[in-house]
Amino acid sequence: MDLPHKRPPEVGWLHQAGARLLTWWLAKMIGTTLGMTVFFFVYFQLLRHPLYPVTTVPLTAVDRLVGFWPEALLLYFSLWFYVSLAPALLIDRRELVSYGLAAIGLSVIGLGIFLFWPTAVPRPEVDWSQHPAFAFLKSVDASGNACPSLHVAFAVFTAVWLERLLRQMGAGRLVRALNWLWCLGILYSTVASRQHVSLDVLAGAVLGATVAVVHLRLLRVFPGPLQV
Repeated sequence: MDLPHKRPPEVGWLHQAGARLLTWWLAKMIGTTLGMTVFFFVYFQLLRHPLYPVTTVPLTAVDRLVGFWPEALLLYFSLWFYVSLAPALLIDRRELVSYGLAAIGLSVIGLGIFLFWPTAVPRPEVDWSQHPAFAFLKSVDASGNACPSLHVAFAVFTAVWLERLLRQMGAGRLVRALNWLWCLGILYSTVASRQHVSLDVLAGAVLGATVAVVHLRLLRVFPGPLQV
């Protein structure tokens, strides 16, 4: 087994991903669905019943450079599939539980900010009647709970974790680059769809990256059986 030609071939990353997705798939699906449901319940309660005056987040030069792009809506909604990928690929029980706790922590920080400092984006100069695809989004989200953007925070948190998992599975640079491009596309879509402004994106990216880095550092300090 020590000879190169005698060693078993490495399992491809796609094969590993398939096996990972099937591990505890029902528990992962229920956990992710329940987590999103609770998150949205609290999110919309804070959105509709702010305890303090709502602050409008100012525009910057970046917002003036990024034009309104209706097609960005698809990228914007893709977040909810994107964020489910990392927990779906976890196979270590300890990491899965800690991932859930980190996601809860990220939510508590973001929603806590919205509780004490509710924010909204300036009303964009867009005739929404010309874009019926946005009707549902505008009817429920109302461009509130803006800063930090939790849409961005969860995208960055997920991207960091997917980078780690793809490396574990031996995925190549192209696949890992696509992960980051997807994340960047989601960030771009939050501004291009006029749901957020650049300051929301910056604050959300800092929040998501900070939680991800702290979480991974804790896993290195207290390693589990599959820690690398």
